[in-house]
Amino acid sequence: MQRLGIYIHWPFCKSKCPYCDFFSRVKKDINQEEFISSYLSDLEYYRSLNDNYMVESIFFGGGTPSLIEPQYIEKLIDKTSSLWKCKDNLEISLEANPNTDNGNLFADLKQAGINRLSLGVQALNEKDLKFLGRTHTLAQAYKSVESVLQNFDNHSIDLIYARPNQKPQEWEEELQNACNLGLKHLSLYQLTIEENTFFAQKGIKSAEDDIAEELYKISDEVMKSFCYNRYEVSNYAQKNFECHHNLGYWEGFDYVGIGNGGIGRIHITNDIYNTYYPRKQEIITKTERAEELLIMGLRLTKGINKDLFMKNCGVGLDKIIDKQALNILKKDGYIFENKNNIKVTEKGNFVLNYIINKLVGL
Repeated sequence: MQRLGIYIHWPFCKSKCPYCDFFSRVKKDINQEEFISSYLSDLEYYRSLNDNYMVESIFFGGGTPSLIEPQYIEKLIDKTSSLWKCKDNLEISLEANPNTDNGNLFADLKQAGINRLSLGVQALNEKDLKFLGRTHTLAQAYKSVESVLQNFDNHSIDLIYARPNQKPQEWEEELQNACNLGLKHLSLYQLTIEENTFFAQKGIKSAEDDIAEELYKISDEVMKSFCYNRYEVSNYAQKNFECHHNLGYWEGFDYVGIGNGGIGRIHITNDIYNTYYPRKQEIITKTERAEELLIMGLRLTKGINKDLFMKNCGVGLDKIIDKQALNILKKDGYIFENKNNIKVTEKGNFVLNYIINKLVGL
């Protein structure tokens, strides 16, 4: 059976962060029962397209999915398990914000079936929380982390670095504080200013490249000193606590996307399709899928297994990579390759987009 992940997108937030370019809306008085009913129906629809799947993970993302009432979370989990065979110890993740924690929320989410909680903290000081447009205080963040630790064995927080005028020593101390919390996983994202965000409209700039690179190196050093392994460009985990759902994306396994903003990649007969709301499918060529998997796979520290790559898209790596560019990148120490594997080196991680563009001839 083929491996499958289920992604359930909740597009609503209490407020829009100024750096966010994800699909989300600020809206009150949402009829959750109506939305969840449509989600249940969509799960049935995608099950009808391919019955040769084993579900390995469910991920509630957004938006702010911790705004969904736990009873509806439970309904979606139960529906998934009734439609597909599911792996033992199924990973069921949910993203939450500290400003949605009412004191009982995380216990209720655990009761509903969530077994991995990812908390969107973003900064561990009041000044940068305010700059990033977060509506929770530092005290709320620490209180929510404590509640997460009490209720879950598998947990993560997100932090954003390379903020304007961020000093290396400040980031090092902040990251050490985060590591001392006792979490199993941390996601560290470099601030990028995307078009059509509030930051872009206001002309906000992230840290200069040389500072951002120094902060990236500090991140690696601090995380290693606390025994966190970097398994993807922005993600660190203690042993056996990698996010299996996200690994599915990066390794090229199929996934169903539910909700407005949720996309998917699924096999229908012998072809692979991009799926998107509402119940739309468009075929993806083998070359398009191969280029997509190259971009995703090179994010992984372990790189791309060539045999698995061929199995997942039907095209060999040698058919899509610019060989001249590859040889130059290898010579310059950005890429390592042997007969089974290709990966970006430590030196190449900070210029990953440049490497990918060269390999696919952009």
